[in-house]
Amino acid sequence: MKHGLSTVRQLWQLLEPIHATLYYAPEAFEEAAVLGYATDERWPSYFAYRAAPLGPAGPHLVNALFYSFRPQMVQHYTTEAWRTAAPEQVLRARRTGVDRALRRLLGDRIGLPELSEVADLARRAAEAADTAGRPLAAANSALPWPDEPHLALWQAATILREHRGDGHIAALQAHGLGPAESLVSHAAVGAAPREVFGSRQWTDEEWSAARERLAARGLVRADGTATDEGLRVRTEVEKLTGELAAAPWDALTPGETARLAELLVPPVLDIVGTGLLPQQSTLGIGLKFDYE
Repeated sequence: MKHGLSTVRQLWQLLEPIHATLYYAPEAFEEAAVLGYATDERWPSYFAYRAAPLGPAGPHLVNALFYSFRPQMVQHYTTEAWRTAAPEQVLRARRTGVDRALRRLLGDRIGLPELSEVADLARRAAEAADTAGRPLAAANSALPWPDEPHLALWQAATILREHRGDGHIAALQAHGLGPAESLVSHAAVGAAPREVFGSRQWTDEEWSAARERLAARGLVRADGTATDEGLRVRTEVEKLTGELAAAPWDALTPGETARLAELLVPPVLDIVGTGLLPQQSTLGIGLKFDYE
């Protein structure tokens, strides 16, 4: 591994806001509405946009790949997704939505040579990603690359994000953390308050049952906070996730990853500074883990 895990995590943290623009930008909701999706909440377009590269995937496949969502939630939104529009229509809508959103959010930065440079660096890493055993990364990698730098950057961020996410599921399973347990254990180490994880729609009874299973393993206390062993296990999950996400970055030299991080900061600040993205999410981006 050419790059340290702190670098791998930093690059994920910087690329995630670029990818997440799709799920929160009003332009993306507007394009979804044209297709007939409800936009009073974000989930109808989220499930359609994120799953569209897979084709008309059914709820069992989407549930397996999205992992931490309550199965009944996945059943509802995935079933409705392809009744509303075909995946090919959704893919066109998501590209148009991202294009419009990034043009607004980045403004004059769209035409700068630095944006072309950052897109080229990110694309090199994304194209180097081995997608064997990484279904969401593979599905996004199979899509044609756009010519516009801001869209190429978004596609690279999406491939690398899903590549990491596919590996994260493997890391969770390697440590015996099922879908609900993955959220409870993340909340236990302070990734976000319990209310934030409520977006995945697990019932209070299901959440409590998952917490009891973790407590039986000595991973959480009665109040839901992590024990020392719980913190160790979650740290190992994040470490393994980083190790599994590291290979694409070997396509870049340390100097190039440093340059990429430097170039990503201004556009990310443009996006975050608008208040478009939530301050807290289930991803735990701001968490620090002592695994190096």
